[in-house]
Amino acid sequence: MLKDPAAGVGETNRVYYFWKFNPTGGIFMGKILDKVSAGKTLVSDGAWGTFLHQKGLKVGECPEAWNKERRSDVLDIAKRYVEAGADIILTNSFGGSPFKLEGFGLQEETYALNRAAAEISREAAGDRVLVLGSVGPTGKMVIMGEISEEELLEGFKEQIRGLADGGVDGIVVETMTDIEEARIAVTAAKMVSDVDVACTFTFSKTLTGEYRTIMGTGVDEYLEMTRSAGADIIGANCGNGTAGMIEIVRQIRVLDKDIPVLVHANAGLPKYEDGKTVFPEAPEEMAPQMRDLVDAGANIVGGCCGTTPEHIRQIVEQLSLPS
Repeated sequence: MLKDPAAGVGETNRVYYFWKFNPTGGIFMGKILDKVSAGKTLVSDGAWGTFLHQKGLKVGECPEAWNKERRSDVLDIAKRYVEAGADIILTNSFGGSPFKLEGFGLQEETYALNRAAAEISREAAGDRVLVLGSVGPTGKMVIMGEISEEELLEGFKEQIRGLADGGVDGIVVETMTDIEEARIAVTAAKMVSDVDVACTFTFSKTLTGEYRTIMGTGVDEYLEMTRSAGADIIGANCGNGTAGMIEIVRQIRVLDKDIPVLVHANAGLPKYEDGKTVFPEAPEEMAPQMRDLVDAGANIVGGCCGTTPEHIRQIVEQLSLPS
């Protein structure tokens, strides 16, 4: 149910009653944290961008516009991950902030495109699978004076209102490198929704063996910020294959033994071959490493760049085997 007092009473009640008393007859699923607290390891979905390009998305075209223009194609991607056995699927809204959409002249469609993204994934998920609303970086930096904190906050709030009204079970602020932008996005999510909020950063290993973002943020600084901002789930995505993510999770667990950890790993480290970026880890190589990732302390695991429904299917299979 929306917390934002600007939301209409009728709209607020509609969202509340849909989730508490689902008219489709499905069981109320509960929050993501409820599942984690019950000791369940959740498997998330894999990459979306590759799929969109396979379906015809052109370079320079807005992925989020497909939520209205080619809804069936976006729905098919979501369904493929549900069929692969994922417990969680994301939404086609990674670049859905008004600041990203402005580049396509679609900033006025921010709420509508994000709501459509959530409704598509919600349809695919039904009452069996959880939905995380994807919120990515804006490309604007407060520290450089490109945007004010207030503008950034309002933009994220508009995006997340759409996702919340579309029926997501949680928000994932992902692929972050700027600690201030991430803090503002988490704050926005907490202000306009009551769903669980995850925040994942993208870390790379330095020559000295540390994991830092391109902005220089270390794991300890990131963890301190996310906890103070009120994130319910933390972790990492992109930038690393599974092996690198295992190291990052171990570092997180040294600092915090209890907070739920989400990891979306790439299918290996990217390589540039024949004019294309490729991710070398096949499903049968990546999936067995997921048990080590869970043993390191991850509660929610899935894929980022280069991963496919087959990767997710094999991850589900691996994690269902006896320890």
